Amino acid sequence: MADLRAQYQGLKAEIDRAVLEVLETAQYILGDRVSRLEARIAEQCGVAHGVGVASGTDALLLPLVALGIGPGDEVITSAFTFVATAEVIVLAGATPVFADIDPETYCLDPASVAARITPRTRAILPVHLYGQTANLSALRELAERHNLRIIEDAAQAIGAQHQGKGVGAWGDAAGLSFFPTKNLGAAGDGGMVLTNDAELAERLRNLRFHGSGGSYYYSRIGYNSRLDALQAAILEAKLGSLAGWNEARRANAAYYREALADTPLLLPREAEGNYHIYHQFTVRVPEGTDREALRAHLQAQGVASAIYYPLPTHLQEAYAQWSEGPGSLPETERAAAQVLSLPVFPELTVEQRALVAASVRSFFA
Repeated sequence: MADLRAQYQGLKAEIDRAVLEVLETAQYILGDRVSRLEARIAEQCGVAHGVGVASGTDALLLPLVALGIGPGDEVITSAFTFVATAEVIVLAGATPVFADIDPETYCLDPASVAARITPRTRAILPVHLYGQTANLSALRELAERHNLRIIEDAAQAIGAQHQGKGVGAWGDAAGLSFFPTKNLGAAGDGGMVLTNDAELAERLRNLRFHGSGGSYYYSRIGYNSRLDALQAAILEAKLGSLAGWNEARRANAAYYREALADTPLLLPREAEGNYHIYHQFTVRVPEGTDREALRAHLQAQGVASAIYYPLPTHLQEAYAQWSEGPGSLPETERAAAQVLSLPVFPELTVEQRALVAASVRSFFA
């Protein structure tokens, strides 16, 4: 599903040089490397501030804490996502409330969100799944009407846009992930919070460093969640390639849409006003089609595939107490039973993507 070796080989000289420079300076925690990356990513995403943290999970948790969201509060989010989205709400002490998704974008359905707003609701946490933003303009209108915060889960969406604005520009904050397989990936864990709120950015910097400005004086209970300089150096070496990589993903997606147009698969749709960066190219198999048989067929042809995500969060054992049970989120549950992601990473060769398409088509022949 990704070729990290090919990506490294393409930038080997730049990455090696950046890592060696950090080793020579021996400044490993925060410092100029991290500050420079924060500024560059914030600028590229069109927001004022970036705060580097230890992981994409922390990039969602720390904004919740910094905004004072905790016990007694409800946060509306998606159940069709990686578990960290709901996990951070619980870790902050708040209650996750699961809304259903738009079946075409797999992102939160604003109407479903609106139906779940109560006097205890404090925030909406939309997930920009597979590299496409949620309907942020509609969610922003909801948030303003009900005096709610928006924290965007943009772990899969660095470079994505909604109506010309990047992630982080619509909400109070957005969390990025630099997990190695993301569109911009580190050589380990890492994350960043984007925000236009200077005061919030300062609280986040304090929280990530044990609640301190770094001089052994502590103004709040904090965390050890700092993006280290080695990861920042690697990310900065890759950052100049991100736009090109996203365009390569879009080109691969366009190829698949044409090559698979006459198959029974439901192909991904780019919502009007969105710029989709295809972290994943996710199709839906029609009802009655054996998804596992298709996966086995692809595997026999040497083609990888993946299911993101096979069991929604509201049906996971760990989250049962916050769930209304099976049938409560019909579009989410239907998507989980039908989705399948195909390789779309930017290093795909012409021959490889042709093999992917031919293998899919042969299953339905």
